[in-house]
Amino acid sequence: MTTTTTHLNELVGTEVLPAEQAVLTVRDLRVSYGPVRALTGASLGVSAGTIMAIVGMNGSGKSTFFNAIMGRVPTENGEITVCGKSAPYARRAGLVGYVPQNDGIDKNFPITVREVVMMGRYGKMNWTRRPRKEDEDATTAALEMVGLTNLADRPIGALSGGQRKRAFVARALAQGARVMLLDEPFAGVDFTSERVIVELLKKMAKNGTSLLVSTHDLASIPRFADEVALLNRKVHLVADPQTALQDDNLVKAFSEGA
Repeated sequence: MTTTTTHLNELVGTEVLPAEQAVLTVRDLRVSYGPVRALTGASLGVSAGTIMAIVGMNGSGKSTFFNAIMGRVPTENGEITVCGKSAPYARRAGLVGYVPQNDGIDKNFPITVREVVMMGRYGKMNWTRRPRKEDEDATTAALEMVGLTNLADRPIGALSGGQRKRAFVARALAQGARVMLLDEPFAGVDFTSERVIVELLKKMAKNGTSLLVSTHDLASIPRFADEVALLNRKVHLVADPQTALQDDNLVKAFSEGA
């Protein structure tokens, strides 16, 4: 077993749940912003070790879906469980991680790449947030896995868009999440970063992590996804990439009236 694989096992855990067991379950999720109904009853189940692409047009509810799972928007209805636990419990326990589309980093803010990744360990620290050896080791391992070891002490604002995206993937990886949500991880990244992220997703899935990846890049989906969920305010279809990306299915999902 390689050093990187060993570190990955330590971060995400070596207990691989049965493939048929849903690690993330969402039932009848409803979210509105005033009169606008963003989600009208979205339901979804994601098995252990599965990479699921979330596909939909702008305004279809992809980011809202992720934000609801992360507790960032109020829900009108619905049930969310992660590893059989309630969403609030899962978030407190670090079972679910989130890589946002926009990191919101102030390029002038004096924080290093290593410090950003270390934030993924905060939930496991005491109130002083003083890193222990296991926190340092997890941060170092995560940086190694996304190929940013040599840039660890560089200010996060000095990195390219693709490198920053990899840093936030590393933050979620250091957290040790069993479910990871990635909102448009390939948007605006260079080819090297895209390749590194895709390979990392595959390694994590092999070790039992479940991953939801929203993307507009339909051509890239067969390279990394096991399943595709077509979302337009609710989930219209979950299928393998070849089936889900057929024109008739995409028309239904991308229709304004879907």
